[in-house]
Amino acid sequence: MFKAWFAIPFWQRVLGAFVLGMLIGGLAPEVGVALKPLGDLFIKAIKMLVAPLIFCAIVSAITDLNDGKKLGRLGAKTIGLFMFTAVIASAIGLTLASLIDMSPATTLTATEQAEKQIPSVAQVFLNFVPSNPFAALTEGNVLQIVVFAALVGIAIQRLKERGEPLRKTIKSGAEVMYEITRMVLQLTPIGVLGLMSWVIGEYGFSTLLPLAKFVGVIYLACLIHIIVVYGGLIRTAGGMSPWQFFKAVFDAQIVAFTTCSSFGSLPAAHRAVTERLGVSKDYASFVLPLGATINMDGCGGIYPAVASIFIAQLYGIPLEWMDYGLIMLTATLASVGTAGVPGTALVMLTVTLNVIGLPLEGIAFIAAIDRIIDMARTLTNVTGDMMVSRVVARSENLLQDQAHLATESK
Repeated sequence: MFKAWFAIPFWQRVLGAFVLGMLIGGLAPEVGVALKPLGDLFIKAIKMLVAPLIFCAIVSAITDLNDGKKLGRLGAKTIGLFMFTAVIASAIGLTLASLIDMSPATTLTATEQAEKQIPSVAQVFLNFVPSNPFAALTEGNVLQIVVFAALVGIAIQRLKERGEPLRKTIKSGAEVMYEITRMVLQLTPIGVLGLMSWVIGEYGFSTLLPLAKFVGVIYLACLIHIIVVYGGLIRTAGGMSPWQFFKAVFDAQIVAFTTCSSFGSLPAAHRAVTERLGVSKDYASFVLPLGATINMDGCGGIYPAVASIFIAQLYGIPLEWMDYGLIMLTATLASVGTAGVPGTALVMLTVTLNVIGLPLEGIAFIAAIDRIIDMARTLTNVTGDMMVSRVVARSENLLQDQAHLATESK
């Protein structure tokens, strides 16, 4: 039985669990809600990996690069491409939202909206540096873990032979975490089944009907961004066909879509880019945690743009060209401070609404379906991380032997 189960391709097992979860949630909502612990178990197992995996992987990646200038060039290219796609994402969201009237035909009932604490720009940058790195590891503060791991890696690199014992220890730790990751990923179909059963069972398909146009524009914008922008960059700069790319990363996309967590999708994304896209493990260990922290095309690009225009239409408030420019600028820059965990896009939207003077009460109208929207946002973010991994790795000759890709594509 187990042999037959593992003989099925991984992506087919995940997709089958996804469809089955939707059916259970739709046909037997009580059962779907009762299956939520399966999804919770999967998410907890993924979260268990995140802090030690990111720390060991980044330190190992930096020490293996052995070239400070190359590391700086890689960082500049990676962050530059993240920001470039974020601007395009905002433009796509603004364009579609401006062309499509999303005002609901019926009056909506506002749901209770918890007050969000909006950090200042100075606080965002201060939060980069941990006052206690062990606390950052314990609390899973990924941004601070990334910074501390980068400092440790650079210090080991500068110490050369004196830092070699610690380098070997951390590198062994990274290999151990990769192996645990492979074990945990086998739970993906079970987790996807639990999460989708719960989402549909809890909210129902009917939840989308009053806000169908708004949800539709979000999904359409994400789809266009993924296929046209990411697919175009993969074809022109990534050295492979978009079909080959999307087939290679499909498993990780399903994990991102169902978990709504960029950080929770890291293990699946790392596996996809190293085993199927041919990206070196060192660079993948550097770019993916960084992308999960600052590459938020869905949360910080498309979503604030579309949601801001939707709320403006909802209240009948006209927007000027200056407002559109502020939306794009704020959405792009503020994405740096967005954490890759479920729900934080609402904080990003609060920042954007404050900047252009729209009523914050408008968030309440879309808060109830945020989980549905978050699926598309996270799918976009994670796909962008994997696209950048391939494009930059190819430009820096950081691709492994890709003979196996021909076999994968058959």
